Formats: sequence, C-alpha cells, structure tokens
Amino acid sequence: METLEAIKTRRSVRRFSDRPVEPEKLRAVLEAARQAPSWANMQCWRFVVVEDPATKVQISELSYVEAYFATRGYRSNPAQKALAEAPVVIVACGEPTLSGEVRGQEYYLTDVGIAAQNLMLAAHDLGLGTVFVGVFDEEQLGELLGIPAELRIVGLFPIGYPQEQGKEGPPRKPLEEIVHYGKYQV
Repeated sequence: METLEAIKTRRSVRRFSDRPVEPEKLRAVLEAARQAPSWANMQCWRFVVVEDPATKVQISELSYVEAYFATRGYRSNPAQKALAEAPVVIVACGEPTLSGEVRGQEYYLTDVGIAAQNLMLAAHDLGLGTVFVGVFDEEQLGELLGIPAELRIVGLFPIGYPQEQGKEGPPRKPLEEIVHYGKYQV
C-alpha cells in the first residue's frame, strides 16, 4: 500500500474478528514502531504485548476512568470492548529520561506518538485494525503489567482483524481552515 493511501484510508477499529494475528505480522507492526524517529535517536519507547485473555479483560476494566467518562455522559470507554476482545493489545510506554524536555514540554510523548503512528499505519497496511486508547488508570495498569515506575504509559492499542472493512471515515476539515502561511491568520 502506498503511504498516502494508507494515511487516507486508515480507520479506528473497535470491533475485531476472533482470527489471531500472525506472529510475523505482529513483529512487522512492532518493527515499524521501532523505526520511528526520536529525540536525539534515544528511542525512549517501550512496548508490552499482551495476548492473555484474562489480562486483556483487566486492561479493559482499567480503561474506564469514571472521573473522565461520567462527566462527559459516557457509561463506558467506547474502546473498552475492543481491549478485551482484540487478539493483541500493545501497551506503548515512554521513558521520559531518555527524551528531551524544553520549557516544560516533554518530548517522550512526541517520540511515542510518532512510533504509535508508524504502528497504526503498518497494521493497516497488513490488513489489521487498531485504535488509540488514551484514557486508563496508569498506576493500576503499570502494576498489572509490571511496568517500572520510571516509565509512563502513553497509549493502548488493541490490534486484530477488523469485523468490518472499508467504512468511510469522518469528514476532515479543509486545509484552508487549518493551515496558515507566513503568520497565523484569524
């Protein structure tokens, strides 16, 4: 698949078939994440691959943070079921000490974000689906997975074969609304 086509056609997938992800495809997705650029090439990202059904259910339960969802009128995290039912969940972490910080901006978030985009595009290219899940109880999730305290969990990625293919994505704002040349124009 061509890169621009992959970018345009990738969709967030929250419903997966029960077909397992082949080890070579999982490795290819992780390799794509590993190839991402990072601050001073420090490669601060770390990934935990979870395939155990009981652990995935626990991860799913930790993705509902009442203080966040209840105040927005949700009874659950829309991706909660995907975390429990996807064949694989990848937990993306960053080590802040291996990335830069300038004026309070911590670049480990950017580094892991770039790796995550590579991961999602590679998954799509291989016929797999995924979705970024960014709300979870970080402390309890870290304890569950034995993640060292110096790492920060940045996102969760359920991965598998989508139940449905080819749905059209949500509309995107026109370039004229989001791009400014020379100076920001109000």
